[in-house]
Amino acid sequence: MASVTDPTPVELPPLAADTLRQLAGPDARLRPDQAQAISALVDQRARVLLVQATGWGKSAVYWVATRILRDRGEGPTLVVSPLLALMRNQVSAAESAGIRAVTINSANLDEWSAIEAAIDADQVDVLLISPERLNNPRFRREVLGSLTERIGLLVIDEAHCISDWGHDFRPDYRRIADVLTSLPPDVPVLAATATANDRVTHDVAEQIGARAHTFRGSLDRPSLHLGVVSLASSGERLAWLAGWVRARSGPGIVYALTVSEVERIASFLVACGLSAAAYSGATDAAARAAIEDDLDQGRLDCVVATSALGMGYDNSRLAYVVHIGSPSSPVSYYQQVGRAGRGTSAAEVVLCPTPTDGDVWAYFDSTAMPPRHVVDGVLTVLQRGGPASIADIEAGVNLRRGRLEVLLKILDVEGAVDRDGTRWFRTEQPWTYDDERHRRLAAARRSEQQAMRSYVATSGCRLRYLRDALDDDGAEDCGRCDNCTGTPVDDGVDPDFQAAAQQHLRSAVVRLEPRKQWPRGLDGRSGRIGGDDRHEEGRALGFGSDPGWAEVLGELFRAPDAEPDDVLLRGVAAALKAWDWGRRPTWVAAVPSRRRPLLVGGLARRLSEIGHLELVDAVRRVRTDAPPQEQMENSLNQAANVLDAFEFAPDLPLGPGLVVDDTWRSGWTMTVVAEGLRRSGAGLVLPFVLWRRP
Repeated sequence: MASVTDPTPVELPPLAADTLRQLAGPDARLRPDQAQAISALVDQRARVLLVQATGWGKSAVYWVATRILRDRGEGPTLVVSPLLALMRNQVSAAESAGIRAVTINSANLDEWSAIEAAIDADQVDVLLISPERLNNPRFRREVLGSLTERIGLLVIDEAHCISDWGHDFRPDYRRIADVLTSLPPDVPVLAATATANDRVTHDVAEQIGARAHTFRGSLDRPSLHLGVVSLASSGERLAWLAGWVRARSGPGIVYALTVSEVERIASFLVACGLSAAAYSGATDAAARAAIEDDLDQGRLDCVVATSALGMGYDNSRLAYVVHIGSPSSPVSYYQQVGRAGRGTSAAEVVLCPTPTDGDVWAYFDSTAMPPRHVVDGVLTVLQRGGPASIADIEAGVNLRRGRLEVLLKILDVEGAVDRDGTRWFRTEQPWTYDDERHRRLAAARRSEQQAMRSYVATSGCRLRYLRDALDDDGAEDCGRCDNCTGTPVDDGVDPDFQAAAQQHLRSAVVRLEPRKQWPRGLDGRSGRIGGDDRHEEGRALGFGSDPGWAEVLGELFRAPDAEPDDVLLRGVAAALKAWDWGRRPTWVAAVPSRRRPLLVGGLARRLSEIGHLELVDAVRRVRTDAPPQEQMENSLNQAANVLDAFEFAPDLPLGPGLVVDDTWRSGWTMTVVAEGLRRSGAGLVLPFVLWRRP
């Protein structure tokens, strides 16, 4: 790997300067390091790695290189880019420079045929695709195969995703290795990222080519003013944020760790009279594009987002980035705060950590490579039974659907498995589980998480801390952050906002949808769950690690089992009062709890007293040898674990019944209980649980 830190001047054709002016304005000039990177691509036809700060101009390098190469008669550029937001920005930028750019992604299925025809006719200068396209057999066979024979430049944007040491590793990015090996040796390759420490840099450079030219620059961001604010409760954090955003002209981005948190924060800001929108992986493509445009044009005060609005999003007017909840590593935090201050002289960056950050990190950690015995179990199922569907595999392993799909994707990329349509099979390629590698990755994640805790606690320069974490040799005190200036972030909270925030947090409706289909392969049950056997839509007091009730419930569930207190009962009563159930329940029963019988039984009894409901001993546990339900990972195992676990009293009341439990994870316990109650003569079953867990 050849590292270039002091680039010498190079001569580029006039087309380079013309293209840059079309991209960035009449006064734009290529810097020496940009020019040398372009020259390495177009003149030396080299493989180049750019590790440069957000806003340095990495995309300008490949747009200018594309124009020069196309002018010389070379084939189109292929850009692998991880996010739709980034693709939309890239296509728009390319059009401004007279570059014909198109994208094939999940949001434009209707356009694929026309785009493929334009590629075949050489009417496309740049094709942008997501890494997931590389995992699509049809795309690899019908589009990528012919394209790689005449490609002029391959660009790997956000290249840290190639490395499993990177903060946003994606298995589909490993398919790029297949593209690299299929390219003619003289095709230039550019890998670009703003967020890579030394370990990731070396890993990516080795993957794109041992003699890659690496251009690594300073990660200083002179416009950023970093700070940390610590607030005790969820209500205080939400109230502080509303006051903080109202006091700024914006626009800005508020990041949160989960989709539900994003939606809750955005709805509260709107209720406070601010112009805000929620943006996450759950937002459809058209809504994302509209939100980005509203933010670009200043029609929004802020967007509340997950990391889905991150890499590649370019808005020079962003005046601030606030995090409610901490990302799990300094690298990912630096990447997200880099959205701000790209076209302004000063931008505020504030991190507001929460007590549940560690729980969220642990959840995302659980989506990593499963342990050896689980992976071996999946491979054994495929070896013994031949090609199998996802449902078939679930019948043989205790692994939830999402983790199983990711595992199969990794094993597919590594050659251990393949698929024919929707059925997976074990290949003949030898494969072994790399215990040591996965231990090192887990240790690296724990170290990064601790580094974020240390970032919050540090008394030193915050930007220097982040630059050190990214192995930036030139890191020095910024003189602008809260610690350098001795000026803490204002943590004042408006009492009116705080009262409104507490009410907002505890009034969220958490719905419990009935299961309508038994899992495939379940002994004794199959097919659709009849309407007369199902429970109605239910309610939960709290959800996951969401603020409002989660903090109270977390403390309650960690404490010894006890009767519900008055605070909890008032919350339950409010949730039940807000429930538009149509027909009021006439009786109440508890699902027998092995861990919290006092809590669940006491809740049913108190609700019968408060609501004047008949307390019915309707459900009894008859199988106590089953493992705890939280140990069951997928739907089949969850359902099987509670099937035949209960018996039900005969001659149950015909009126609607409120059935209470402590937690809801998969919904199968309540599904089985509701079926038993209905078949024993009960009327409508209305589930209520204290805590819905992810």
